[in-house]
Amino acid sequence: MRLQKYLADAGIASRRKCEELIAAGRVAVNGSVAMLGCTVEPGDEVLLDGKPVSAQAEKVVIAFNKPKNVICTGAEDEDRVKVTDYFTSLPYRLYTVGRLDYDSEGLILVTNDGETANRLMHPRYGTSKTYRVLCTGWLTPEDKRRLRSGIELEDGLTSPAELRILRERQDGKTDLLLTIHEGKNRQVRRMLAATGHDTLRLQRTAIGKLELGKLKPGEWRFLSEEELELLLK
Repeated sequence: MRLQKYLADAGIASRRKCEELIAAGRVAVNGSVAMLGCTVEPGDEVLLDGKPVSAQAEKVVIAFNKPKNVICTGAEDEDRVKVTDYFTSLPYRLYTVGRLDYDSEGLILVTNDGETANRLMHPRYGTSKTYRVLCTGWLTPEDKRRLRSGIELEDGLTSPAELRILRERQDGKTDLLLTIHEGKNRQVRRMLAATGHDTLRLQRTAIGKLELGKLKPGEWRFLSEEELELLLK
């Protein structure tokens, strides 16, 4: 088995990230620093940063309602509350599938399966993400047209978004749903800012056909095999 696949199957990270770990010289096999292209056989000793890595048979995917002011990074030197802090009682090495901003909340997936994570994050598959947003102002017909046709940002043109206005409030704010098919950094906030609207609250309510449902902030549940199959279609 290729070393990067072994690491991904063990829940270390996506296969691409595991390749970066190998290239950085952080992985050793049977006492020698591993190289890209290295293979692993049953009984081989694999170390990451000097710590043993064991093959992990059980793979899990978790739906988590991330509260505001919680970060998605797994960095051990980070002193803010992390998503993984909610799962310290589970016997898995977990990480988030993609990111959700520190000041955003809602549905994020947590897994120990690098291949599933890579599939869900890869732009080729265009997994949709739906957000409920509270923003300043009421959207004009031109604002709506631009969001639905694509917004030119500093890092390129976004794909057309699906927009649904839920309520234009008397206090001059708008409650809306926005579905995007990419994962640019702070994309929803930047799209709305480009049309002159500040985002006051942002909650991810769905990934593909998987919905947040009744999970309260900080709550989580394991995905069923049927839900995972539906998500990966």
